[in-house]
Amino acid sequence: MTLVAGIDSSTQSCKVVVRDAETGALVRHGSAPHPSGTEVDPRAWWDALEVAARAAGGLEDVSAISVGGQQHGMVALDEAGEVVRPALLWNDSRSGGASADLVAELGAQAWAEGTGTVPVASITATKLRWLAQHEPENAARVAAVCLPHDYLTWRLTGSTSLADLVTDASDASGTGYYSGATGGYRRDLLAHAFGRDDVVLPRVAGPREAVGVATALRAGAAVEGGALLGPGAGDNAAAALALGLGPGDVAISLGTSGVVSAVVAQPVADPSGTVAGFSDATGNFLPLVVTVNCAQVLDAARRVLGVDVDELAALALAAPAGAQGVVLAPYLQGERTPNLPDATGALHGLTLENWTRENVARAAFEAIVSALAVGIDAVRDLGLDVASIRLLGGAAKSPALRQVAPSVLGSDVLLPAAGEYVADGAARQAAWVLAAQRDGGDGDTALPAWETGAVEVASAPAAPHVREQYARAVPLHLDRAAGDGPPSG
Repeated sequence: MTLVAGIDSSTQSCKVVVRDAETGALVRHGSAPHPSGTEVDPRAWWDALEVAARAAGGLEDVSAISVGGQQHGMVALDEAGEVVRPALLWNDSRSGGASADLVAELGAQAWAEGTGTVPVASITATKLRWLAQHEPENAARVAAVCLPHDYLTWRLTGSTSLADLVTDASDASGTGYYSGATGGYRRDLLAHAFGRDDVVLPRVAGPREAVGVATALRAGAAVEGGALLGPGAGDNAAAALALGLGPGDVAISLGTSGVVSAVVAQPVADPSGTVAGFSDATGNFLPLVVTVNCAQVLDAARRVLGVDVDELAALALAAPAGAQGVVLAPYLQGERTPNLPDATGALHGLTLENWTRENVARAAFEAIVSALAVGIDAVRDLGLDVASIRLLGGAAKSPALRQVAPSVLGSDVLLPAAGEYVADGAARQAAWVLAAQRDGGDGDTALPAWETGAVEVASAPAAPHVREQYARAVPLHLDRAAGDGPPSG
């Protein structure tokens, strides 16, 4: 049996899966937690990878490895390859002002056409602008900028040369200075954001390209020639690879963030900024709509109500669709879509009759789905086909979400078998790289046909009034928060 490994370095943890390269069958796995917070020393990710790899039985017998990782995180390295300062993660909103400045300076249309993305606080370019403005001494030390998955791939090679940094199109397309349409960096935009462009950027590798051999962590020590390294991918692109998504397939991922993603054949540019025109991990494109507030909204509701996960779901299912008019504006940590880094949340529509624990629980579930439904509308508004909707992520296991999602979205929802989709997608890419290498680097090597598992169908009566009341309440909340009306009650 030939083995491959996939690594998911997410916001919360590192997960490692080892799979059969031919069939995709899971052989073993391991995980380790990451530090909390919105800025993290990248060396902590490496430490977690070491622990997760040991928990997965080691990497000595794997023939190829790829890394999937959280996107956008700014990893700044000095000339010696040392970390300049803790990485600012995608959910660090301190660069919200910088993002607004960048859009004002060049215009949303120019950014959308140039990179597929209108800058928001998540995007790497905005974090570089913040660094230049607020930490000029650190900014002056920066010799290279990479992303979380790039950093781990580089460390796996054992190299200390910045010239060996490598990435892939899916992750590069979230930086704000890479064009998926042309396949090249926009160093003029990097210079505009950071004030200079004389920094090393990772080489953008092809989707099935072997970018080196892993020597660290004894990877491939028991395999002739060692363990090949794949280019890796951004987390959403890796998940799409695991699920075998193609044009017309939409995935809703319910994790720390909420993500709507759709696989399309042509690049997407949305000057409204709602849809980010990213690349995928196969040579296609993966337009995304991302909300910062997703599963953490449910966690907050659970804490306030003093219940566990199962009890929160039971409360929500005891309330009718629409929660009798109770609506949650779910901006508990600012928001990315819409671009409101300083927004706060609120409950609306409360009366003596409807202020119940059940309705509050239901409103929390309906809020995160309603926010993501706006993303599906935006994908459709760009003329993109939505043939199917898949619900992914840990929160998708909740029986409440399995009823609320089809109710709010007004259509059946597919529920793929539970899995570590990002790590699994990285492993599938590793198998693809291995197959291409055995074919002599043939660019026509097909993606391995792994079994993606059983898919359930979730159905519920459509409840259009849920989105209607959400659409009324949330803009009202935002107007009042801006001082255009009395405080919400």
